[in-house]
Amino acid sequence: MRVFCGIDWAERHHDVALVDESGTVIAQRRITETVQGYQELLTMLAEAGDGPDTPIPVAIETPRGLLVACLRACGRPVFAINPFSASRYRERHAISRKKSDRQDAIVLANILRTDMAMHRPLPADTHQAQAVTVLARAQQDAVWRVHRTGNELRSVLREYYPAFLELFATQEGGVSCREARAILAIAPTPTAAARLSRPQIRAALKRSGRIYHLQAWTEKIHTGLRAEHLRQPGPVEEAYGHQALALLAVLDAACTSAAALEEAAIAAFRSHPDHAIITSFPGLGDLTGARLLGEVGDDRTRFADARALKAYAGAAPVTRSSGRSRAVMHRRVKNQRLAAVGYVWAFAALTASPGARGHYDRRKDQGERHAAALRNLYNRFLGCLFHCLTTRQTYREQAAFPTSAQQPAAA
Repeated sequence: MRVFCGIDWAERHHDVALVDESGTVIAQRRITETVQGYQELLTMLAEAGDGPDTPIPVAIETPRGLLVACLRACGRPVFAINPFSASRYRERHAISRKKSDRQDAIVLANILRTDMAMHRPLPADTHQAQAVTVLARAQQDAVWRVHRTGNELRSVLREYYPAFLELFATQEGGVSCREARAILAIAPTPTAAARLSRPQIRAALKRSGRIYHLQAWTEKIHTGLRAEHLRQPGPVEEAYGHQALALLAVLDAACTSAAALEEAAIAAFRSHPDHAIITSFPGLGDLTGARLLGEVGDDRTRFADARALKAYAGAAPVTRSSGRSRAVMHRRVKNQRLAAVGYVWAFAALTASPGARGHYDRRKDQGERHAAALRNLYNRFLGCLFHCLTTRQTYREQAAFPTSAQQPAAA
């Protein structure tokens, strides 16, 4: 008789339930996330018939955490059930909408009992690939934090310091660039900016790392900060200056952490066996390649075919059909991190690959918009990537994009 395990996890404790093929609860227990708690869980599973040849599958609502890591390390199939899906299953068991941790554990176990074929276990990625995942996601979060804080700082500067915004409007990164942050640190208000001398500006630029065109930058900033603009009253301007400096400290920390995490993610990715294959693709560098590997992993049994990978990445369209209505649209439920990498990858490939550029232009000529054409190009690349990783060969332009006589435009 098969047994299924459901774990309702929480910060301080976890509720465990075991059910058999008929849905009967054969064991329940609340454990803590400690060595003792994990031993109690293993004892429960062993008493229910768990063994190396017949491991009991486990359903839990999170793919991460120490408990999940320990379960995966011992080779047991772990299914991460989406909490939204679990809430819908709960209504099948109790229409009164009652809820408890013990009941949620039973619901999770019953999900595997009835619909295990509809869910996928967590991939058996190597520890090296899992390390790349941690670092790549942390770096991406740090970059998003830089953008978020930079936008907040820009919003504050609009209220009292338009000259500063105009000065760095065309610079890559805007107020988040290193030169802007160095100048804002010594001149947080228009009043302080008017007192800046050229040597002070030059010294600040040097501290930011600027080497070339120092004199031109110094003159541009010296002149720009003295341009006439509307001003806030003195006390209000000073208050805004304090707020800007507080946000600047957060932005500096975010930029520093993003740079450090980028270096660590690239180092981990370069030591992975898939590095040479992934970076052989046009438009993929070390950082974007690390993000890609972090989301795809190195368990080659994770995706049954290229179509599964494309659907997971959101590159494949989805069809909604009902009666006489039929619509084909882009996929909204997807791995958002992988989709973000895909946009950058496809866009960078336009200048690095003649075949990619030709494919993009053909899609545009058929009436597709920029985002749709890039998504189609990403879809094409994912098919090539799946083939290359499966067969352990690097990217070849001629194989990916044959001549127009051999390759139809709507591939």
